Amino acid sequence: MQQVQLSEVEQRVYQAVTALEARGQVPYPDVIAEESGLTEEQMDAPLHLLTEKGLLHREDSPMAGLDFGPRFCARQMA
Repeated sequence: MQQVQLSEVEQRVYQAVTALEARGQVPYPDVIAEESGLTEEQMDAPLHLLTEKGLLHREDSPMAGLDFGPRFCARQMA
């Protein structure tokens, strides 16, 4: 399997998402920002790149009328 190279910021964001999921928290962008120590603006690019690399996937709110924004869920690295 091909090794995916991540920048330091991408690693921080990915680790924040996996830590949140491990604790049973929903990985919304504002919570990921707090967990990773970044601002939401600083996370736009890493979230996009991690999604492109297949390490995260975006899920929109599943409940009509209760849109808390997108959440980003980790795909397990093999």
